[in-house]
Amino acid sequence: MEFKYTINGKKYEVAVGTIDNDNVEVTVNGETYNVELEPKPQPKPRPVVKAPEAKVAQKTDSDGPNLQDALKAPLPGTIIDVLVKEGDEVKENQPLVILEAMKMNNNLVAERDGKVSKVFVEAGEAVMENTPLVAFE
Repeated sequence: MEFKYTINGKKYEVAVGTIDNDNVEVTVNGETYNVELEPKPQPKPRPVVKAPEAKVAQKTDSDGPNLQDALKAPLPGTIIDVLVKEGDEVKENQPLVILEAMKMNNNLVAERDGKVSKVFVEAGEAVMENTPLVAFE
């Protein structure tokens, strides 16, 4: 392929030869150059967003943690850290989970005193809005 360019008033005749793997032979105004091509950038992997598991919304005698009172994600994001584990006693306004959403870290806190019965998420996990994060007894 041949091209003609004018750059800052100077004319250039450029011929691009065959491309061999990562090398190209290019001739500019009669002088030949061996040009190494840079590798194409690899796209960054996108986080996989898991849909919340189907769970019963109200507690009965046999269906486990009460999701109606569970701490839920206020908006989609990525869990940065889980600060509690199952069985922990927590106080009102105690940070439980750090959620990154819209490039900001959000401390999600306990709305009341209680005991953690179930932790549904772990650090690095992407969550959707209203995903249960922590359930209480």
